[in-house]
Amino acid sequence: MNEEGRRTRKATSPTSADPFVETPIRADQVTALQSLMDETRSLFHRLRIVADQVHEQGNMTAGRRGILISLDRHGPQTVPQMARARPVSPQLIQTLVDDLLEDGLIESVHNPAHKRSRLMRLTPKGKEALDLMRQREERLLGNLSLDIPTADLQLAVTVLKAVRLLFESQRWSQLLCDEQPEVEVLAGERDSDNQ
Repeated sequence: MNEEGRRTRKATSPTSADPFVETPIRADQVTALQSLMDETRSLFHRLRIVADQVHEQGNMTAGRRGILISLDRHGPQTVPQMARARPVSPQLIQTLVDDLLEDGLIESVHNPAHKRSRLMRLTPKGKEALDLMRQREERLLGNLSLDIPTADLQLAVTVLKAVRLLFESQRWSQLLCDEQPEVEVLAGERDSDNQ
């Protein structure tokens, strides 16, 4: 793909309804975006380890914490809605939900939009468990030594949100539909070599 053919969406405001406008992307921006993505993946894996270390008491696994945080942040959701927001199967989410229901941390409530798919929401006990987890995190984080200005941390949040919105955009979905994956291309070449 030539340089003119590359397009991205430039963040104007991560909170606006359509925060991106189409502009050409430069090669140095592609490299920087790839570096950001690589570092974000590394940070994601490290944060999972850190969260497990912080919350190793009890059975509050990363998956269970994720469900509680999602319900707190986004409100009641169905199991399929929670599964679509993560790269995991609905069956895995259902297993986590069943455990949380059994522990009384979430509850199943009527879904006016669907007869069979019930909404899951936090119970007061679940909210309390989440608050205790956050308080523990705050205590530990408050004892760290961090030489990064608050403004830089806030800018990092803004940049990460803009990149996330880029990959949630209709434009990204369209690019995926238009682009033939290299794996299929390579598989096709092997098939034609074998004939």
